[in-house]
Amino acid sequence: MGKIKIGMIGVGFVANIHARAYQKLVDLDVELAVVAAVPEADAEAFGKEYDISNFSDDYKDVLRAGVDLVDLCVPNHLHKPFAIKAAEAGKHIICEKPLTGYFGEGEEAVGTTPKAKMFESALRNADEMIEVAEKHGVKLMYAENWLYSPVIQKAKRLAEASGGTILEIRARECHSGSHASYAKRWEYSGGGALMRLGPHPIGVAMHLKSQEGIRRDGKPIIVKSVTAETSDMTKINSFQRESPKWLVTGWEDVENWCTVILTFSDGSRGVLSASDNVLGGMEDTLQICLSNAHIKCDMTHSNMVQAYAPDPSIFESEYIAEKLETKAGWSYPSIDEEWLLGYPQEIRDFVECVIHDREPLADAHLGRQVVQVIYAAYQSAEEGRRITLATP
Repeated sequence: MGKIKIGMIGVGFVANIHARAYQKLVDLDVELAVVAAVPEADAEAFGKEYDISNFSDDYKDVLRAGVDLVDLCVPNHLHKPFAIKAAEAGKHIICEKPLTGYFGEGEEAVGTTPKAKMFESALRNADEMIEVAEKHGVKLMYAENWLYSPVIQKAKRLAEASGGTILEIRARECHSGSHASYAKRWEYSGGGALMRLGPHPIGVAMHLKSQEGIRRDGKPIIVKSVTAETSDMTKINSFQRESPKWLVTGWEDVENWCTVILTFSDGSRGVLSASDNVLGGMEDTLQICLSNAHIKCDMTHSNMVQAYAPDPSIFESEYIAEKLETKAGWSYPSIDEEWLLGYPQEIRDFVECVIHDREPLADAHLGRQVVQVIYAAYQSAEEGRRITLATP
């Protein structure tokens, strides 16, 4: 196959991470050919930074530009319509997590829609995305970077080498909150911390148990039921009286804290959390409790480098870590945050899937399973009961 041309839609935080990952593919014939964003000035600035000569404020220009692969780095509510348009245009697709969700069907108060209705609609959206991609013979690849993290991959190999039974998985992603305005409204984000941060720990837990089942019995171990609680912690009265506030506020109809318990078909458990109420920088952790081993992973708080500064201005020009509120005091500067979190490995896998016509480690079916668990969790939290999932 000749040169792989990439079209990017969206120029936000994760788009920059993806663009840097493409630039590292020096051994592959890859070109960032076109980028689209609103306003066009943002697309132009992004293009100049990453040497992309074509830019536009219309995503349809990306689909008309002769690209092989479309990378969707847009708000959650745009994943489905843009993915379907890309598939219909015969383009392979990278879709950021979550794959899709429920964003309202004309309701004035989307976040108050019964969660059982959201559950059904979100699954239909995921199924439609997969069906359209399959109909048009294109790959719909699910950008779950945790699966590609070298930390997670090492833990997976250790678990496999042990031969033990995974009894419990504990994982969480936390930080002090998203500053993106769309993240605070259900009609754009499809949910709160569970929807934005939860896909990482949920997806990895499901993958580890699925692979364990295939390895041992020739069939995946799947999620049988979901129990969850969610909350907007910024509504606590004492917090509302505090000033200054170090956490992001202004959440409209979404949660900023959740804990989910997964019961797997073999009786094992996953305890997974996501929160926008944790100071001290991004926290990405995983524990695998096996019958004969215990594995702990920390992707974000490495102590390979430790630095102290009495004033934040001292390290002003150097990056320390994502979501860190201050550079004063002791910090743990990340060696290569994007590599540790699996972004370059993820992008390489997706491009090589197009080149060699193979399936990715993170595919749309995993994305669909994550959507199923997330909205079952929302229904559980609303109704105060365990939700049993339909067997595929």
